[in-house]
Amino acid sequence: MSKRRSTIEIPSLNAIDRTDNVGRQLAQALRNAIACSELRPGERLPSTRSLAASLKIARGTVVEVFDQLTAEGYLEARVGAGTRVAADLIDPTPALPPAPAVPSAADAVDLPSQAARLIAIARALTPHPPVPFAIAVPASGIAPDDNWRRLGNRVRASRQAAPSGYHDPMGLLELRLAIADHVRRARAVHCEPEQVIVTSGTQQGLYMAGRVLLSRDDPVWAEDPAYPGLTAVLDDLGVRTHRLPVDAQGMNVERGLELCPQARAAFVTPSHQYPIGMPLSMARRNALIAWADQNRAWIVEDDYDSELRYAGHPFPSMQGLRPSRVIYLGTFSKVLFPSLRLGYVIAPPPLAEAFAGARAILDRHSPIAEQHVLAAYMREGYFEAHIRRIRGLYAERRAVLLSALERALPEGCCVQQSDQGMHILLWLPEEVDDVQLAARALSAGLAVRAISPMYSARPARPGLMLGFGGFLADQLQAAVGELVKLLNQQMSQAGGPQQTET
Repeated sequence: MSKRRSTIEIPSLNAIDRTDNVGRQLAQALRNAIACSELRPGERLPSTRSLAASLKIARGTVVEVFDQLTAEGYLEARVGAGTRVAADLIDPTPALPPAPAVPSAADAVDLPSQAARLIAIARALTPHPPVPFAIAVPASGIAPDDNWRRLGNRVRASRQAAPSGYHDPMGLLELRLAIADHVRRARAVHCEPEQVIVTSGTQQGLYMAGRVLLSRDDPVWAEDPAYPGLTAVLDDLGVRTHRLPVDAQGMNVERGLELCPQARAAFVTPSHQYPIGMPLSMARRNALIAWADQNRAWIVEDDYDSELRYAGHPFPSMQGLRPSRVIYLGTFSKVLFPSLRLGYVIAPPPLAEAFAGARAILDRHSPIAEQHVLAAYMREGYFEAHIRRIRGLYAERRAVLLSALERALPEGCCVQQSDQGMHILLWLPEEVDDVQLAARALSAGLAVRAISPMYSARPARPGLMLGFGGFLADQLQAAVGELVKLLNQQMSQAGGPQQTET
């Protein structure tokens, strides 16, 4: 008699993301389990009740999936005998995606130059696996929380959350109302819901800003170093980017006035400069606004990490200082979870409809159900409570990482001081190749990000970004030990000083 399988013995099921369409994921996971021989022909599956309980999903969802796979021929059900993998399933391998073909020399010749450039961007922006020091990995068990799941169940039970037609590209009005209220109170942003355009995140917001504000060959300002996702957007738009150095006060506006005062826009992360971490000083903010006013230019404010401040009081948004010249970008990915893919643009009233048009061209609008859930989450006070909770947790983990680094770092390394965000910047000695070190670290199970490729100027200062939000104290301490070993090895090869392990 075939033994009934427990869920834990089917590895494919452990990767289900309960914030997405669970039924579709479960069906594909079972197909893959059969294709990979995790489940063999004739093998008995868990009951729908026990599988639903172990995965913490509705039993009706499991019943629907079993019925679907039975209709497809993957499963067979007999009264009194439960559900089994179909005994006559000869070749289930088509369930898996085919392996990519190895490109030939002819393929390489025919590859359009634009395609080759986009391939390079895709590789550069591919996220790291969720291993120690990966950036933007949220704390497990906190996001999403039970309140989010409860609201999701309520929304899915509502017909209004799943309209059959297309929706307003500006986004759900209830969510835009909640966003406008939140940024007014939290970031001193001056706006009405009619100025809010819901996006799939900051990356899309940056691209939309470029499409609305700029034409090919327009001059623009950007920070140096800068977020790679921004520089990829500017390169794709074909504008002429003037990279302005970053110092202790943030982006050097004076240098921009020397290089190209006629720039059409400035892209800036004034709350928490990416990747170094300092805020833009008030003097520089005022200088940037004065330049925009005088030249009728635009400021694109990516309010990166503004919610995650651990000491002192943050500067108010630049948008609040000059709403008519600033396009304000925000996201929910960092404080909730990256797979949510919801963010927003707040545009001056004359530009709001243009941003809606840019959004409609890209992908019309974000999924409506998720917008309903987020609107309720914010309206009922869960969002602000969640921010307070993770701010305390991340402050503790940040302190653990700083303490471990202080004890173990070799001479010549130093930590950049910053009081906010989900990563710490570690500067390395000039002789260390941070790109090579990051590659070695990834092979050892550590996902650090090299700083030097984010600079346009050469030679670039080497450094590493170390994420801490999604990792426990013992994981961070062990990861520091492993990173220091790799760092000592590389410094030894380069002839630099080393630190005895503690």
